[in-house]
Amino acid sequence: MPSMQTPTAATALSADGTAPATIREVPALARTPAAEPIRIPGSLSLVLPAHNEEANIGVVVERALATLPAFTSEFEIIVVDDGSRDRTKSIVEELSAAHPQVKVVHHPTNKGYGGALTSGFRQATGDYVMFMDADRQFDIADLALLSPFVGGFDVVAGFRKERNDPVHRRVFAEIFNVVVRVLFGVHLRDIDCAFKVFRGDLLRSIELTAPGALINTEMQAKLRRKGATIQQVGVNHYPRIAGVATGGSWRVIARAMKETLFLFWRMHSYQRPAHEIRRRPSAVAGDLVRAVVHFGVKVGGFIGRRLVRR
Repeated sequence: MPSMQTPTAATALSADGTAPATIREVPALARTPAAEPIRIPGSLSLVLPAHNEEANIGVVVERALATLPAFTSEFEIIVVDDGSRDRTKSIVEELSAAHPQVKVVHHPTNKGYGGALTSGFRQATGDYVMFMDADRQFDIADLALLSPFVGGFDVVAGFRKERNDPVHRRVFAEIFNVVVRVLFGVHLRDIDCAFKVFRGDLLRSIELTAPGALINTEMQAKLRRKGATIQQVGVNHYPRIAGVATGGSWRVIARAMKETLFLFWRMHSYQRPAHEIRRRPSAVAGDLVRAVVHFGVKVGGFIGRRLVRR
């Protein structure tokens, strides 16, 4: 069993919003956990969206092939080549030919992050479905941090303990988290962290439409209405060492803002099946206060660390 510190607790709303609950936040471990990983109670599908990741995708897939057998005897790795114009397509085709666990989905043109994930989820057959970015900023071995909670929760969501991204991306992420809390009532510490495990049948039961990065918000908002239980776990986040990041461009940010407003409008007409848990009515004022306080604490901590370094 992985050695981990005692989990800390933060008061928040339950995933279905029906009553106050305690969302446990578990600190991150070292890069490669030394202890024996806890196995997942079922099969696992790992979805890897990739756009122009020729310098990374081979390393990420090989690392997953070597690591996942410690967690489950039945797994598949689904690489979604999202209209790449470099050698990503040929690299993943070679990996698929050499390893039966590797499946490839090709998009002739770029459909965006949400489109890539949706295509991967449609192909996933595992009892549990995980997704992770293919840029090497996450390490699949850190699944050892999440696996103790898989089976006990519908969603096990990673949050980056220390985000290794440019300052403007980190500031925008904090602002976006505030907006998501207020508009959708989703109380995740790091909504866009690309290191999550879902109960497969639950994930496959929702229709996803967001083409871009807002797919994380759409998933959590719709799963919240289904009464999904969520565990948050701290994970490691590493600097990008190869390839070019596109998620922080101002064009992508502007598109995300537009998609947020569209999703907010669509969610007002979203109808849940009658048998699903009734969600708590939205408490916008309370959500806004909690979100602003959370944002202030994060910004204050960031400024404090910068002053200390000087």
